[in-house]
Amino acid sequence: MPARRSQFISASLCVLALLSLVPTARAQKQPVSESSFNVSLGRAVVPLYGPWKFSIGDSPIDPTTGRFLWADPGFDDSSWQTVDLTPAEGAQNPITGSSGFTPGWNSYGHPGVWGWGWYRMRVRVDADPGVALSLAGPGAFDDVYQIFDDGQLIGNFGDFSGSTPRLYYAQPAVFVLPRSASSHATRVLAFRFWMQPQTLTQGFGVGGFESAPTIGESSAIALVHRSQIDQEIRVYLWEPVEAVVFFLLFLLALSLAFFDRSDKVYLWIAALFLATAADATSGTFAVWSTLVHANFDVVSHNFILFSLEYAGWVMIWRLWFRQHRPAWLPWTLIPLVILLSISQAFADNFFAAYAGGPAVGIGHAISLITRLIMASYLFFIVFKGIREQGMEGWLVLPPVLLASVAEFTRELQQLGMQPSWFPFGVQITLAVLTHLLLVAVLAILLVRRLVLSLRRQRLMALDVKQAQEVQRVILPEARAALQGFMIESEYRSAREVGGDFFQVIPDSTGSILVVAGDVAGKGLQAGMLVALLVGAIRSTAESTRDPLALLQALNRRLIGRGEAHATCLALRIEPTGAATLANAGHLPPYLNGQPIAMDGALPLGSLESADFSVTRFTLAPDDRLVLVSDGLAEAQNEQGELFGFARVEELIRSGQSAAELANAVQAFGQEDDISIIALTRTLAASA
Repeated sequence: MPARRSQFISASLCVLALLSLVPTARAQKQPVSESSFNVSLGRAVVPLYGPWKFSIGDSPIDPTTGRFLWADPGFDDSSWQTVDLTPAEGAQNPITGSSGFTPGWNSYGHPGVWGWGWYRMRVRVDADPGVALSLAGPGAFDDVYQIFDDGQLIGNFGDFSGSTPRLYYAQPAVFVLPRSASSHATRVLAFRFWMQPQTLTQGFGVGGFESAPTIGESSAIALVHRSQIDQEIRVYLWEPVEAVVFFLLFLLALSLAFFDRSDKVYLWIAALFLATAADATSGTFAVWSTLVHANFDVVSHNFILFSLEYAGWVMIWRLWFRQHRPAWLPWTLIPLVILLSISQAFADNFFAAYAGGPAVGIGHAISLITRLIMASYLFFIVFKGIREQGMEGWLVLPPVLLASVAEFTRELQQLGMQPSWFPFGVQITLAVLTHLLLVAVLAILLVRRLVLSLRRQRLMALDVKQAQEVQRVILPEARAALQGFMIESEYRSAREVGGDFFQVIPDSTGSILVVAGDVAGKGLQAGMLVALLVGAIRSTAESTRDPLALLQALNRRLIGRGEAHATCLALRIEPTGAATLANAGHLPPYLNGQPIAMDGALPLGSLESADFSVTRFTLAPDDRLVLVSDGLAEAQNEQGELFGFARVEELIRSGQSAAELANAVQAFGQEDDISIIALTRTLAASA
């Protein structure tokens, strides 16, 4: 962001120019106290390196005034520890990378101490009359503080309204100092710090000041503050970038999940990316503002999301490589996630009020073992993927290896390794680098997987098209005139390939055999079963024209084929009009608009020795027989209303053609395949 960068450069040049005036600030040893510091200010700023007086613990309260006694300018702090905040040359904050770092109270004789701590300094300020003075708070500190000027509270960072202060991540702050009547006033500045026990786990040297506050003319301090804010923005610039990048990746993965619903890995990737984006968003508001409580961010990031994301990567790569064994592995992730979250909380000293120091070590040990188990899961999955898929598995191995190493950042720090770098002042951690590498590899693999998925879908589309062609070939013509009969048929599939079927087979004697049915299910699988049944109908009709024998033969074809079921009607009509109808669970046909009464029966494929009902009737000249599938009655409009059998009967009685019947049902709202056969006996049949 060029504008932001130019502001930072301008502010930095101004601060450097003001700091060049620091030699005019005279440090003199005062007889009143060894912690006195004398400065002469024009338009300059001076870091308050010390000497400071320091004490662990909290101040008693004056019962009369209700003020802290340790903030009182007359309090005798000569017995307190003397502390110098002058940073060593080249000292750098290990978390933010900023210069001017000095270790906190754990490094000057108070290791493992958390809670309250006080700093006091007497400062004699020789300032020009009318100069407004301000104080820039420390850039780095643990964890929150209040500041007093001559016993008067002038501000704080953090929320001190409760019994325990509410914590936020360290951020720059400016405090306006009250005007003094004298141009050579001596002030007593006091800082009251609170550090939570969790901060002890960040390493040695935490507690209180980790950089010196700065005093000076208000406009100059404003430039210092601007510089501190710009540095804060640069340090944590990765947080919002990560939030945006992972949210866009979430949208990409979600779109892929909708594109290919059969592959569940896209949903897992989308969920993981959304969790990472939410985590980075929370971190952004936590480090750049006080909108998010620091402990909330710690709990969500270090305990909950950390564990869930680790388990999420295990599931993603398992699904990615389409592994199903061992079946127990995913179920063990649930207790491991819970155990890792709880052990991390103990390792970070989150339960210091209830458990002592040994609980931290035990929690860390359990956390370490749990992370090693989950890492072993990852490597097992990846090595298995290498063995089964070769190149794709090798491509995944390096980022998974680095990402696993990044989960042991604390252990690396204990071994003396530095898992953070600060190029151009931007904090880059090992976890960030491994995240980038892992996402880059995953993006390459997603593109490759998408290409393969598109190729598979093109092949499936070709298969469906070929199935459509086959189905079109095996269906009879929409309108046919046979000796003594006029036949209309209409077929409208709900999908590319339908599950309804019918055949009209005449013979040399002048009789016709009509077979109509509906297989269970839809789509390509139903279409394949239709092809099987039509072939069986054709081959069986060569040896027998008996409707009952035909259904029994079809039933034998479906028995033993799992869930292959179909309703079916077989109808033989003689030239005299005598008709024999065998039914296997299909809807009754309509004779002149009225359904034929017939007994029910089981569908084909239900039972090997199933009994199918047989009905006999006669077609007179000009009688019209209509066979329909259940797709007509099951049509449904936008309000959820069914078309129903009453409307079907009404349309059939109206004498509409098969095409008109199908059009009316489709206009209402087609849900299932529609097949209609309308057969009319002509006068030629009775001659």
